[in-house]
Amino acid sequence: MLAPTELKPQRHQQSLKEYFTVVRDHSVALALPLSDEDCAAQSMPDASPVKWHLAHTTWFFETFILERFEPNFAPFHQAFRVMFNSYYNGIGEKHPRAERGFITRPSRDEVLAYRCNVDARVARLLGENESDDLAVLIELGVQHEQQHQELILTDILHLLSRNPLFPVYDVNFKVPEPGGSHNWQAFDPGLTEIGHTGAAFCFDNELPRHRQFIQAYELRSGLVTNGEYAAFIAAGGYEDPSFWLSEGWAWITAQNIQQPLYWHKEDAGWQEFSLAGLRPINLHAPLLNISYFEASAFAMYSGARLPTEAEWEYAAVSAELDQMFGTAWQWTSSSYAPYPGFSAAPGAIGEYNGKFMANQYVLRGSSFATPANHSRHTYRNFFPTNARWQFTGIRLAR
Repeated sequence: MLAPTELKPQRHQQSLKEYFTVVRDHSVALALPLSDEDCAAQSMPDASPVKWHLAHTTWFFETFILERFEPNFAPFHQAFRVMFNSYYNGIGEKHPRAERGFITRPSRDEVLAYRCNVDARVARLLGENESDDLAVLIELGVQHEQQHQELILTDILHLLSRNPLFPVYDVNFKVPEPGGSHNWQAFDPGLTEIGHTGAAFCFDNELPRHRQFIQAYELRSGLVTNGEYAAFIAAGGYEDPSFWLSEGWAWITAQNIQQPLYWHKEDAGWQEFSLAGLRPINLHAPLLNISYFEASAFAMYSGARLPTEAEWEYAAVSAELDQMFGTAWQWTSSSYAPYPGFSAAPGAIGEYNGKFMANQYVLRGSSFATPANHSRHTYRNFFPTNARWQFTGIRLAR
């Protein structure tokens, strides 16, 4: 993340306090439809229990803000420093990621008490300390929490999908609907700039802004639909190695993968499990929960390819394409690597992005589960090639 000296706070002190409160309250609200058992379980090592998300985001404010700025700081619970540290080696020991589901205690109520305690202390601090350094770190913590709000939804969906009862998170939860165009938009070759600019918040991996040359290309206006992907399956897409990268073919073969993560084949046709439950698939709706390997294979089958992140960003600022934001994160063919001149912030907080710049690919845009004010055309999301429990989709290029 950016060091405090690199950004100025974007809100007045009072509005920043309100922003902090609204975001913190929303995380708790996301857990309301869930039982205590739902909040404690972990369905796979890559996902985390909802209770852990609620505690970890609180740990972030306690560790990086209260410990630094609060007079006579004392931790809420000394053991939480290890239990809810995610990957910050500069902070110290961490509870193993794959064993977060073993943390049956503290209880959900105790985690909520932890949140209330830290929230009150942060609010008091905001009323007493008007420094830019504090304001920027509060903004950073809020943006971090918004990332975890989407993870709460993706992780609980994966957990509920493992239950043969197919329990519903929220029957009224709005999943993406049809609306994307299949038209192609052409872009001329030229030199362009990508990366964040201006004084508004960004993560450090969006910097520095720099020039890139792009060749002439076309980008499809809308995302790939369920119906298009069902045709790929029907045409033997998961059985033809010519469409697949070598590692992708080895992956689907070893894991016996034959369809998207939450698709189920019934006598009456495909069904899809979502946060609103198991329902007949809408063939006109955008495809979700797809890995880089599957996205690449479908692009090859379609006589197309995945866009680079420079192509995606140039299109996002220079044209009006459908479903760029608010539907699904879109895989690009760009490896997650530092921009020329990238520099991570000093200390433990600099571990947020830079150390993950290997063996992952960039996704652009945002999903229907991304908080509304958490999207921008320079945002660089990233996941490994076999990740598909996130709300990811496919945009074609050629």
